[in-house]
Amino acid sequence: MARTTDSDLAPHELRVLVAVADTGGFSAAAEALGLTQSAVSHSVRGSERKIGAVLFDRGRTGARPTRAGDKAVAYARRILRLLDVLNAEARGAARSDAVQGPLRIAAFRSAALHLLPPVLQRLRARHPAIDPRVRIVREVGRGTVGEVADGKADIAIATLGGSVPLPPGLVASGLLEEPYALVHPTGHAAPRSLPLVDWTENCGSYTRGWWAAQDWIPKATVEAEDDGAVLSLVSAGHGMAIMPALSLVGAPNSVAITDLGLERPTRRVGYVTTSELAGSAGVRALVRELRATVPQGVGVLNRSA
Repeated sequence: MARTTDSDLAPHELRVLVAVADTGGFSAAAEALGLTQSAVSHSVRGSERKIGAVLFDRGRTGARPTRAGDKAVAYARRILRLLDVLNAEARGAARSDAVQGPLRIAAFRSAALHLLPPVLQRLRARHPAIDPRVRIVREVGRGTVGEVADGKADIAIATLGGSVPLPPGLVASGLLEEPYALVHPTGHAAPRSLPLVDWTENCGSYTRGWWAAQDWIPKATVEAEDDGAVLSLVSAGHGMAIMPALSLVGAPNSVAITDLGLERPTRRVGYVTTSELAGSAGVRALVRELRATVPQGVGVLNRSA
């Protein structure tokens, strides 16, 4: 029989590490956990001794995870989540309903608006005991994948094939190829002559290569925080944009959408989860509904004027 060793961290020690990271200090973590500050400090020192690394930089303004601390906290969140899943699925198996409890989903804005609603409706209809919790995350840098890697989400709707490699311990699978289109004010005679309205969002290497090869695309003169702001600016006549299909669902009539042709760029959208949670009942149920609901391709309405 396997036995714990002196170097193993217990669940209560993992919870202390997560609380210190989430609250930014020992005092705040103690209050959140219902412990004394000295108990939190003692627990962190014990964890650091067991791991053999300093996990937090202490200062007057609080405590911030070191590089080693970031790693430890991310794995602590994932381990604690696995313990929650263990309990939920064991209870569910006893009641013949293993799909129950919270399911944490990270999604970028357009996916949360246009992909997830029918998926979650089907999921809840089949599994009333499940509790999906969606967090919308900007799809820049580590994006939604970072939420899974850090243990803050069980599964992410993400852009695959981007510039940031998939972190170790994560698995990914594609759902659809999302084409890009030219977006411009309705009725404009020469939309390609307009200034470019742009925003930073993860895309694949093919999209970046296509973009670099287009000599008609000017340098962006306006940059917006999200795709909704881009559409608003284009609708008001401030320029043109090149946007993925999900961002264009429900675009106003003041915006014209023109197909970029057979060589148009696409963005691969899929899901990412951890290798441990990939086999969990909640994640498997969501993936089934995603594949049953999400179309194999997202069409772009050509409504140039």
